[in-house]
Amino acid sequence: MKEWASLSEDLQLDIEENRDLGGGVTLAVVRQRGRPAQSSAYLEFRYASVTEWRDGLIARLTPYTDVDEARAAAERLAEERE
Repeated sequence: MKEWASLSEDLQLDIEENRDLGGGVTLAVVRQRGRPAQSSAYLEFRYASVTEWRDGLIARLTPYTDVDEARAAAERLAEERE
């Protein structure tokens, strides 16, 4: 994460959605905006992550560029784990 963040200046992360789906599964939808180092142009990127938790720690985090795909995967995973 440090390397990723260091690639941009003026990095901004806005959490659009953060849901606990049960069974130790969460879904986050994030909009990231930043200016690549030594550039005047800003880039914006929207993504989702499905996080699996065990004993209060992240066991696995899977990023998705397709938010609907992430939502479906998170819901399936939560159903399987309950």
